[in-house]
Amino acid sequence: MSNSVRVDIWSDIACPWCFVGKRRFETAAAQFAEGGGSLEVEYHSFELAPDTPVDFEGTEVDFLVGHKRMPAAQVESMLGQMTQLASTEGLSYDFDALQHTNTVKAHELLHYAKSQGRQLDMKERLLSAYFEQGRHVGRIDDLADLAEEIGLDRAEVVEALKSEQFRADVQADKDQAIAYGISGVPFFVINGKYGVSGAQDPSVFVDVLQKAASDS
Repeated sequence: MSNSVRVDIWSDIACPWCFVGKRRFETAAAQFAEGGGSLEVEYHSFELAPDTPVDFEGTEVDFLVGHKRMPAAQVESMLGQMTQLASTEGLSYDFDALQHTNTVKAHELLHYAKSQGRQLDMKERLLSAYFEQGRHVGRIDDLADLAEEIGLDRAEVVEALKSEQFRADVQADKDQAIAYGISGVPFFVINGKYGVSGAQDPSVFVDVLQKAASDS
């Protein structure tokens, strides 16, 4: 199994299942590597709620009550269940501290990070900042701080985000998602041939990766 398998992952920063899916995929990737496989992984932009303001006034419960038209008690229960599920993957979600925001600038930052060979590190930092640390991931200065924390050039990040240098790349990702028929995330495309929707069990990913490696 010497062939490298390419995995393209569509996800959003403001997607709790995407962080869980990332962990489950990483578990599968480690098992795949133990069997001699190698992976090329790239993340792609998907906005679950592109109309969200950068500075949303209210809590995550408030946002979901309005966005999903669900009663507050039901939303609170759902978030509690999500927090518990995330903990089984070693994640410490804090929905009380979470600052809901528009994620387009975060996606631009991920494209900048890709140009620097640091996309996977930046993706991890953004998800942890958003779901676990209550950090703001919608404003340029806050995003630049997070980028600097993983060793990227802060001034370059600010310039890239202010100039919208990578906005067309974000849109291209979104257009490709439409072309693939992707309506929810996370969504994994393996070797441009196989699609896996959702935060599946690691065994599901392992099976698809092995199949892709064997027929490539």
